[in-house]
Parts: sequence; C-alpha cells; structure tokens
Amino acid sequence: MAVFGGKKVHQIVTGIGTNGLAQVVVAVAFSFLVRIFSAPGPALLPDNDYDDDDDDVPNNDSPDGETPTPTGKVTPVTIRWNNINCSISDKSSNSVRFLLKNLSGEAKPGRLLAIMGPSGSGKTTLLNVLAGQLAASPRLHLNGLLEFNGKPSSRNAYKFAYVRQEDLFFSQLTVRETLSLAIELQLPHISSVEERDEYVNNLLFKIGLVSCADTNVGDAKVRGISGGEKKRLSLACELLASPSVIFADEPTTGLDAFQAEKVMETLRQLALDGHTVICSIHQPRGSVYSKFDDIILLTDGSLVYAGAAGDEPLAYFSKFGYHCPDHVNPAEFLADLISIDYSSSDSVYSSQKRINGLVESFSQRQSTIIYATPITLDDLSKSRRRISKRTVAKRKGGWWKQFWLLLRRAWMQASRDAPTNKVRARMSIASAIIFGSVFWRMGKSQTSIQDRMGLLQVAAINTAMAALTKTVGVFPKERSIVDRERAKGSYTLGPYLFSKLLAEAPIGAAFPLMFGAVLYPMARLHPTLMRFGKFCGIVTAESFAASAMGLTVGAMVPTTEAAMAVGPSLMTVFIVFGGYYVNPENTPIIFRWIPSVSLIRWAFQGLCINEFHGLQFDHQNSFDTQTGEQALERLSFGRSTIRDTLLAQNRILLFWYCTTYLLLEKNKPKYQQLETTPPTHGKPHLKLEELNSEQVDQTHEAPEVSQTGPASDEPLDSTEVDPVGSFILEGAQ
Repeated sequence: MAVFGGKKVHQIVTGIGTNGLAQVVVAVAFSFLVRIFSAPGPALLPDNDYDDDDDDVPNNDSPDGETPTPTGKVTPVTIRWNNINCSISDKSSNSVRFLLKNLSGEAKPGRLLAIMGPSGSGKTTLLNVLAGQLAASPRLHLNGLLEFNGKPSSRNAYKFAYVRQEDLFFSQLTVRETLSLAIELQLPHISSVEERDEYVNNLLFKIGLVSCADTNVGDAKVRGISGGEKKRLSLACELLASPSVIFADEPTTGLDAFQAEKVMETLRQLALDGHTVICSIHQPRGSVYSKFDDIILLTDGSLVYAGAAGDEPLAYFSKFGYHCPDHVNPAEFLADLISIDYSSSDSVYSSQKRINGLVESFSQRQSTIIYATPITLDDLSKSRRRISKRTVAKRKGGWWKQFWLLLRRAWMQASRDAPTNKVRARMSIASAIIFGSVFWRMGKSQTSIQDRMGLLQVAAINTAMAALTKTVGVFPKERSIVDRERAKGSYTLGPYLFSKLLAEAPIGAAFPLMFGAVLYPMARLHPTLMRFGKFCGIVTAESFAASAMGLTVGAMVPTTEAAMAVGPSLMTVFIVFGGYYVNPENTPIIFRWIPSVSLIRWAFQGLCINEFHGLQFDHQNSFDTQTGEQALERLSFGRSTIRDTLLAQNRILLFWYCTTYLLLEKNKPKYQQLETTPPTHGKPHLKLEELNSEQVDQTHEAPEVSQTGPASDEPLDSTEVDPVGSFILEGAQ
C-alpha cells in the first residue's frame, strides 16, 4: 500500500472541505481507512501453542505438509474437567446464584457424550465452559480445572468445532457454494479448483447433503433446505479444519423426530471416525438415546449421574428403588426422575428431596475410587506461560484475496435476493406514483414554491427511510454470521465492510433511480436532463449514507427488533433538523450541530439548489418571490452549492462506516476465562475415573433415597463434599 506524504494528504483534505473541523474529520477518517485497507490478514491463534520441545503433544498438521481432508485422521483428544464451578452475582440483592456446582467428568475420543437435564439445569452452560464459549460478564465467576490429553494446557493447542443452536447462513447461496467459499476463506492452501471441488464432494457425502447440494440455503422469506439439513450444513462448515472435538448445543431443537435422528446419526458417525463429540440435548426420543455412548445428568447445576449410557444409568437408579417401566423411553424416565414437580407444594417437597438425595448419592459414589495424577504448581505455571507466550501469527490468505471472496459472496447474496428486491422496487415506484399524483405537474406560481419544497423534503425522507429500514432489518442477523466467521479467523473486518459497500452499491442505486425516473416527470420538476441526473445523484448518495447509518445501528444494538426501534427514531431527529421545518439559522445553539450531520438536511439542500437555481416564478407584487435564488435565501441555502452537499454526504457516509468498524471491533464476542483452581499444597490434584456398579457396591453402600415422598419431618439436604479431602486414593497409606 502506497504511503501518502503530508503534502498530498493536505491537498486532498483542502479539496474536500473548507471548514477547519471538517478537514480534521476527513483527515482522521482518511488515515483510518488507509490503516484498514493496508492491514495484514487475520492473526490466528496458533494450532499448537506448546513449546517446541514437547514431543508428546499431538500435531494437528497432516504429514508432509498436506492439508487435512474431511475423511483424514483426527487427532484424538480426551477432555477431563474437575471441580467446575460457575456462579453469577446479583448486585441489587447482593446474592450469588450457582449455575454449575463442583462438576467433574470426562469426554473421550470415539464416543458420543450427551449432557441431559431439565430446562435451566446448566446443560448449555457446561457445554460453553468446556468449549470456551461462555459469554464474558463481570458478574460471572468461573473456576475449576480443564485437562486436554492429561495436561492442563490451553484448548487452543487442538482444533475445536462449536455448532450453535441457531443455524445462520447467507440465504441466497447454495449448500455447495457455502462450503466452497468457507474452504477458500479458511483453507487457502487448497488453491486448485479441482482439489477444492473434491474436498467439497467428500464433505457432502460424509454429512449426507448430496441431494441438496445445489439448493439455496433459504431463510424465513425464501424456502430452502430443511432444518435438519441446515444443522448438518453447520456441522460441515465446522468440520473443514478436521477438528478433534465437536461441541453441539441442542442440535435437535426445532426438528421433527426423523430429522433429529438423522442429525444425531451424523454426530454418532463423527464419533466413530475418532472425534470427541459432546452435545447438550433435551429429552431425546428412544432411538436417539440409544446412540449415546456416555451421558451426564444435571439438575440445577448439580451432577446426578455421569458415565456410560444405555442400561447403566437405569441399573444405577434401580438401586434406590427407581425402576424404569417396560416400554418406556429411558430418556423420558431419567428426565422425570430429576425434574421438580410444581403441581403442588407436597410434590415440590417430595421431588426436591428425591433430587437432593440423588445428588448426594452420586457425589459419594464419585469419591470412592479414583486414581491420582500429580499436577504441580510448576505444571500450571508452565501451562500459563504457553498460553501467554507470543507466537508467530498465521495468516489465512491476503487482504485482497479475502476482499474478492467476500465481494463475490456479498454480490451473490444481494443480487439473488429477488423477494426483497422486488418489494423495494415496487415500493419505490408506488411512492413515486403517489407523490407524483399529489404534486402533479407543478407550475411556477407563488404557491408552487411551497409545493416544490414539500415534495423535495418528502423525497429526501422517503429515500433515507427506505434504505435505513432495509439495512437494519437484515444486518443484525448477518452480524452474527460475521462474528462467528471472524472468531474462526476466516477474515478481518476491513475487507468485509469494503466488499459489502461495493457489492450493494449497484443494487442500492437502482431503487433511487427508479424513484426519480417516475417522480421527476410526473411532478414536472426543472425539465432538463442535467438537472434530472443531479436529482438522481443526490438521492442515490443519500441512500448510501442512510444504509451506512443502518449498519451503525445494527452494530450498536443486539437484535433486529431493537435496530428497527432505534433506527427510525434517530432518523426522526434528522428529519426535524432537515432544513424544512426548522431554519438552520434559527436552530438553538445546543442543537446547531445536528443539521451539519443530518443526511436529510444535506439531501434536501442539494435537491433545493438543483431545483430552484435559475428558476423564474410568476409574480404580481413586488414582495413576491421572483427567482429561485430568493427562495433559497429563505432556506439559508443561498451560499451553498451541490458540490458542497455531495461532499457532506460522502463525509457522513465515511463517518458511519468508520463508526460501524469501531463498534464491530468493540462488540466482538468475548468469552469468560476459566480460573484454574490450584491444587492443595502437599496433595496431588485428582481426576475422576469411570466407575462401574460392582465397584460401587464393594466399596460404598449407597444411602437410602426416598422414592414416594418424605420419610421424616426433616428434608434431606445435599451436604457439601470436600473436592479433594474426601477422595480415597488407590494405594494411599
């Protein structure tokens, strides 16, 4: 990127604006854009953040420098977590609520682990903690120990995939195009078209999307692939880098029984291929439950059972008198067993007592037989040094390669969105016909002066509102996709925003041109071709500025509904100070800055200059307005030019785009860090070992748990168990 000298920048700024403040703003924005467009590619977390001399840590790269394939060998990863606690504080009541309480467990490669429990039990919270995807909050406190392949190292040493509950894609792209573009962005090593097509075909066969490979993904407006196929497409996008561990947050939510089973069959097959698969799920059907290798049962953040699935949990709970009836879905039986019945006070008391007893029973079962693996403070500090160590960042493609790929995707999305484009075209033409009918063939009488001003004002308002509402209705959802892809390191923010601006420019310019082409002759505005071209240019520039403002609103608020509320409200302020209702010279001092940033005002000013300059009006009295210049003086537009208005709109466009960039950078997702719980001095840190029922019977007699209700006047409360002191070490003296 060429470096501009100070003299060149000064010439550019001097040519753009004459106001000192405007020159400063443009100079800052210009430097900001130079920084964006000359920035390097995305800096990614290294695939391996361990020391070079650690030979026992697996390498994710394929041998001989080859790119891993979807069917290639997967690096096995065993995850163990110990004494995970997560709490959230409430400042208003000075109370603390525990979301997770002393949870321990293990997930192994080649096995499908399901986290089950009633609503609010902590399933998604535990999954997010293990995946490092728990949203950061100053009110959250998270601690415990996570181990990967027996070492308390960073999860960034291995490749992980996270399939979210909500499937978000660009609706106008086909399944094949979605995967192909994702491969180009995430795996730039695959450069040839043939190799990329083979990669995509292998992935389509593996996930079972061959039949819908050339179907648009679709959304709520356009019919596309089914919900189950979208879920499998999410899996396919996450499998591009051959991850060792796959996390899935309630993958069957919103699917019918058949599609849910197909999705779980896909996860089961991925586990058999060597991946470690962990999913949260809410009350699956029997055929889905049979696919689980291991399950974790949670209730109110506490552990009720962790171990093998199938008949193992049924045999375990039968020891306490809870027998699963024949021909009953085991998952439904387990869900009912650990849920609180709120139908009456007696049922609440009875079910709460039962659950407390089950939690206490399993906590004692955990502490009976374990094996010890010493983890010293030196190990933990070494792990921290690995995480904090500065490493050489990898780049995934250059800035311009990312830009062209994103430009192609943005153009396909914008140009193929026929329903939205048809609605916008019809509304533009309909609005022009209505306004043209109201202001039909205006003459040059004294009363036509007010009519012309009113028409130009509503034209500016209509153009801005149409562009704003379209953008704020779409961008918040698209922002979620961009945040997810940026978290993977697929691209940086600069090429995305620049490509979006260029791709949507032709489509965005078409609707103001339609509006002007219909309205201008109907209202019989200044009838010259040059004036018509300037009219269309002004409303088109205003439309782009309004779209940029919509991007800022969409980046500022969390949801589409909030954006639809904030955007028009902000535009209403600009309408009030748009130059027609309040003269800029009469604006109160504290609000005098608003007309300078109002895109409505600048568009209205440019349209008025274009229309009234050189126009002669019929007059009978000496005090009548005789020329268009006199009308402009009444609006305080007499000393301005169309060039000034276009430059001001470009400055506003630049301002909104820079603000959007800063907001997206500031509001990018941040995740809660797990505070490592240091081991007790003189005692090794401990890891749980899977127990079978025979070992439990030999070493510990399970406490009695009431099945039908309270057996005494005192409720059975769960007692605190010392996470280290209560363990019995094998071979301990």
